[in-house]
Amino acid sequence: MTAKRDIGAELLQAVRDIKAGRGRRFTLELPEDVRAIRARVGLSQSAFAALLGVSVRTLQDWEQGRRKPRGPALALLRIVAKHPEVLAA
Repeated sequence: MTAKRDIGAELLQAVRDIKAGRGRRFTLELPEDVRAIRARVGLSQSAFAALLGVSVRTLQDWEQGRRKPRGPALALLRIVAKHPEVLAA
C-alpha cells in the first residue's frame, strides 16, 4: 500500500529549496532554424507544414524570421529537431 502524498508540503519544501539555492534548474533548448529542420527531414514546405498542422504561409514566416513558432508547434519542432525519424512513420 502506498502512502498518500502531501502535495502542499512538497511544494512548500520545493520553494524553500529554491530560495536556499538548492532548486533544480532546467534549460530549454530552442529548436534550430526551422528551415534547417525541414531540410534535414527532406520535406517540401507544403508537406512539412501539413505534418505540423500549420499553413504554408505560417511555415514561410517562421523560416524567414517574420514570426516565431509557439506552443504546440514549438514543441513539435523540438521533437523533430532531436528525432527526425518521427516524421517517417
